[in-house]
This record gives sequence, C-alpha cells and structure tokens, in this order.
Amino acid sequence: MMTVFVILVSIMLSAAAAGAIFRIARGPSILDRVLAADVLLTIVGAALATDMIVNRNLNFLALLVSISLIGFIGSVTVARFVTDRR
Repeated sequence: MMTVFVILVSIMLSAAAAGAIFRIARGPSILDRVLAADVLLTIVGAALATDMIVNRNLNFLALLVSISLIGFIGSVTVARFVTDRR
C-alpha cells in the first residue's frame, strides 16, 4: 500500500518538476523564471520530505531547512528588486 502512494507522489512531483523546468526555460519574463525556480526548490523540498517519511529518518532535515531558507530569501530579494525598479 505504501509503495502505491510513493509511486503516485513520485509521478506528481516529477510532472510538477517538468512543468517548472519548462517554465524556467521558456518563461516570457524574468519573474516567471524566478517563480518557477522557487517552485522547483519547493518540489525538491517535498521530495526530500517524502523520502524522510518513507525511510523514517531525519537525515535530510538540515538540507530541507537550507533549501527552504534559500528559496524564501531568493523570492524576497527578487520581489524587492522588482518593486525598486517600478
């Protein structure tokens, strides 16, 4: 039963990552690309969290926190940059 859920989550995360990578490559503006990169970081974090749940360990907890912090700081930095330009 657990393997079915792991496969479903893997498929959903892979599809979301493919969409984010497509948006990074093809985005019409820099804001679309930055938002897609933030979404991709979130997907990586979700994959790490899923792996930790399945394996019942906390080996990647520091990495998960670091990825979340980098995504947040990057989004805030870009938002400040965009508001300063307007």
